[in-house]
Amino acid sequence: MCGRFTLAVDPEALQLAFKVLSIVGCDLPRYNVAPSQQAAVISNRDPQNLAFMQWGLVPSWAKHPKIGSRMINARQETAAEKPSFRAALKRRRCLIPADGFYEWLRQGKKKTPVYIHRYKRELFAFAGLWETWKKPDDTALHSFTILTTAANEKLRPIHQRMPVIIEPENYETWLSPRELLPAERAHLMTGSQSDKLTFHEVSPAVNRPANDYPALILPYQAASQQTLL
Repeated sequence: MCGRFTLAVDPEALQLAFKVLSIVGCDLPRYNVAPSQQAAVISNRDPQNLAFMQWGLVPSWAKHPKIGSRMINARQETAAEKPSFRAALKRRRCLIPADGFYEWLRQGKKKTPVYIHRYKRELFAFAGLWETWKKPDDTALHSFTILTTAANEKLRPIHQRMPVIIEPENYETWLSPRELLPAERAHLMTGSQSDKLTFHEVSPAVNRPANDYPALILPYQAASQQTLL
């Protein structure tokens, strides 16, 4: 799954990497993006601009936005059949820029936070779906979910799932306004190759969503630490 991620860059670097014309509502850098918070999104409705949406998909038909807390991830294998995701998979896809994400390694009763990123800390993008929900006052709530897939060989010892990462050469296809054929989706819905990712243990301070500062992504050495994996 994907329950936290980072976008630890300045707006100019983000704009250059994704070739967007503008960034609306900028709040960067971020070292601990958590569900229910606002995050940077590039949607297929407006692929030339970057906006901020709430993490946790709220379908247009939902009776209450609290449903979003259960919709932070969507399994790519079943998204086309699930009522909460199938319409968005057809018509409302998005990229979620990131430069790393967190996962928690279970060791008995202990859960150790791990930071996963590309070797040179390059920016990349998760595959996402977005929706618009009308609030009682008739204003719009824009929200998104992150698609997940089976973890690759390197990450499988940490968790069985990982976010779907779209490679730059596939951005245009993923952001197409048309419905993608199943074969096209299957080609895109794979985890990042093992040789592109690395990871290290980080401070348990990341467990608290309110914590959002650079030291969170640094390697962590506790006095009683055992060798990771």
